[in-house]
Amino acid sequence: MGTADSMPMRRTPQALAARYAQVRAATLALAAPLSAEDQCVQSMPDTSPVKWHLAHTSWFFETVVLRPHLPGYEVFDPAFAQLFNSYYVSLGPRHPRPQRGLLTRPSLQQVLDYRAHVDAAIARLMHQGGGDALPLLELGLHHEQQHQELLLTDVKHLFSLNPLLPAWGDSGPHPAADAARSGGWSTFASQEALIGHAGDGSFAFDNETPRHPVRLQPYALANDLVSCGEYLAFIDDGGYRRPELWLSDGWAAVTALDWQAPLYWNLAEGQRLFTLAGERAIDPAEPVCHLSFYEAAAYAEWAGHRLPTEFEWEAAVSRSSELRQAFGAVWQWTRSSYDPYPGFRPWTGAISEYNGKFMIGQLVLRGGSCATPEGHSRASYRNFFPPAARWQFTGIRLARDL
Repeated sequence: MGTADSMPMRRTPQALAARYAQVRAATLALAAPLSAEDQCVQSMPDTSPVKWHLAHTSWFFETVVLRPHLPGYEVFDPAFAQLFNSYYVSLGPRHPRPQRGLLTRPSLQQVLDYRAHVDAAIARLMHQGGGDALPLLELGLHHEQQHQELLLTDVKHLFSLNPLLPAWGDSGPHPAADAARSGGWSTFASQEALIGHAGDGSFAFDNETPRHPVRLQPYALANDLVSCGEYLAFIDDGGYRRPELWLSDGWAAVTALDWQAPLYWNLAEGQRLFTLAGERAIDPAEPVCHLSFYEAAAYAEWAGHRLPTEFEWEAAVSRSSELRQAFGAVWQWTRSSYDPYPGFRPWTGAISEYNGKFMIGQLVLRGGSCATPEGHSRASYRNFFPPAARWQFTGIRLARDL
């Protein structure tokens, strides 16, 4: 179902077992403030119910790690193979993604029991040393961390549609203003940059490889992310009403969907925005987020600059300490299509479907957001979304030619 032939592995079984317990507990902690009703609902086809996230991440460990590698393992419920398979065609039929919110059964308690069943089996596997399953287990942990971020962004979208504007908690992930915001630009000479994961034995997804040289022309990157105050100036200058600023598909989206501000902004009742802690006033100093690629590109055009390529971004982050909030605030849109690197080869087996088949119609984002689990990001990490996506913590860092 999955092979680990090309996946480096440096963690000891003991360290990986401890990491497994930590990651799985973190997922449950994110769901803990939510009721069973909260966890069953799907707000749009792009999102998933929290209950589904809890089950799917367990399905991944059961299907990719336990069934092939733990002799005598008994699946928790054979029906879960179809209910909680996301997009792995080679692993059988899948429940339609837009209908995940219709899965009132199994109950939340059954899903929690499923997680406990899988956790106990992983403990038995690790007690036996793990063997060839260790790289796949580490992949599963990074996969679960991706779903931790999705869980938060999906809950935020769900709660934003409720007239009560409920809060996930008293506080929640949100990009904070940078007290050391400096302004200015970091400049970079023409160079041949090495792009991609260094292959040093640390974890990387297959789409980060192979490492390869890219010729870059002289360029500059803004030291700071675009702020809410700067984006308000774009809105006040008619940014959403000026077709000359927008790519053709972007303008079609603006007019069809009546975009007038970033997602979760409420300008009709004052400058307010919705957060995981409820609604509050917009802080002009904090990074603007929940922008589509189209909005990011239109803002860059209005500002007289452009978006960086993913190669410029990676090379700059690797060379400059002046770039503020490169990680931990918002994912930063790039102008790069999500394409394979020269010589790219996906992992083999079922996990070959993890990244490669999505390399069409997507744009690359770099960095990491306030909802990204600590330690999950790295300079070579390639996130990707379609250009109209807005429900993730996505923002802007400007670039310009020299």
